This record gives sequence, C-alpha cells and structure tokens, in this order.
Amino acid sequence: MKIFVVIPAWNEAERIRPVLESLISLPYELVVVDDASSDDTYQIVSQYPVSLLRHRVNRGQGAALQTGNDYALSKGADIIVHFDADGQFLVEEIKDIIEPLINNQADIVFGSRFLAKKSQMPWLKEKIYFPIAKLVNRVLLGIKSSDPQSGFRAMSRETAQRIQIMHDEYAHCSEIIAKAFNYKLRIKEVPMTVIYRDFGQGFSGGVKILKDLLFSKIIK
Repeated sequence: MKIFVVIPAWNEAERIRPVLESLISLPYELVVVDDASSDDTYQIVSQYPVSLLRHRVNRGQGAALQTGNDYALSKGADIIVHFDADGQFLVEEIKDIIEPLINNQADIVFGSRFLAKKSQMPWLKEKIYFPIAKLVNRVLLGIKSSDPQSGFRAMSRETAQRIQIMHDEYAHCSEIIAKAFNYKLRIKEVPMTVIYRDFGQGFSGGVKILKDLLFSKIIK
C-alpha cells in the first residue's frame, strides 16, 4: 500500500524540523504543502527527502490539505494521512490511525482527544470551546463525534476522491466529518494524544471557526 502523509505548513520554521526528522525513517511518502510562509519553512523543508509543494499566496489550512490530497492521489496514494507540522501529534500514532483502513474496517478514521488517551488540553478549550463545537456540529451538520475538530485523520483513496475540501481555513475539520456522515462512509475514531504548548488555535480562532460554519450553513 502507498501511504502518503500530507503536512500543511504555514510559518512553521521553528517547529517542523523535528516533525520531519521523526517521519523520514518511516515507510510513508511525505508531502509538505507550504502555504506561502513568510519565514524559512520552505528552505528548511527543502533539505529533506519529501515532496514539497508551495502556494504563492496564503490560502489556509483546508486549501493546503486539498492541494496535498490532489497531489497524493495523482501519485497513486492508497491511504492519505493528515498530520500537523507543529509537533502536536505523535508520529508513532500514525500506525493506529491507518490500521482500520489497512484492514478494510473503515473508509475514514479520525483521531480523538476524548477517548482512552487523555490530552492535557487548555481548560478553556476542554470546558467551553469543544462542548460548543460539538453542539454546533450536531445541530447544524447533523453529526455526532467525540472530537469535533480533529486534524489528525486518515482516509482511503476512494474517500479522498469523494471529499473535496471547500473550507479553506480551519472549519474544514467539521466539513470533512460532516461529508463523511452525509456520504454514509464507514467512520471510525481512534484515541490520539495531542501535546499542547504555546501555539495552536486560541479561543478566538475557535470562535472564527464557529462563525465560518454558521455562515456556510446559511448560504447553502
């Protein structure tokens, strides 16, 4: 099986090197999509044996993932994994998220921070933002999942061909989950670990995601 790991990156010069170092020895094809970074992200990634794509203008994480999906599909990917460039996810957990796909038990697999493994997430996110996001997902999109904004996921080739990411920014997480439910795909969640440091989407970013989802629902 050809397994591609797609890594969207925007201004990740300070964090992406250890992520790539931990991935290059594993049997995956790596695709980094530099979303018009203004720092040295592109120069750093170019030193590694990966497929490096670049947006000329910053388009957002959702757009970067779709660019990576399109490239991986053109190269014959059987499985596509979405993995962050900032070091929040654990490389060793990729094998857990692709296992249901390899065993033909699922069409798409989402990592979840709310299952057996417990991520030490900020209180504001755990107690306020994520409960609101889960409610919005259920009411607006008709979906029920334990983690409403999981960025660590894997999908089969057929699923990647069906799910076209239209939300350029961070609302793509809910979009992908919603389309997986609407298309009646075989969905599985597996426990994942997230390492929270002093980066990532703040609460204001979460509010923007909710606004994007509300607006997209109204205009449909």
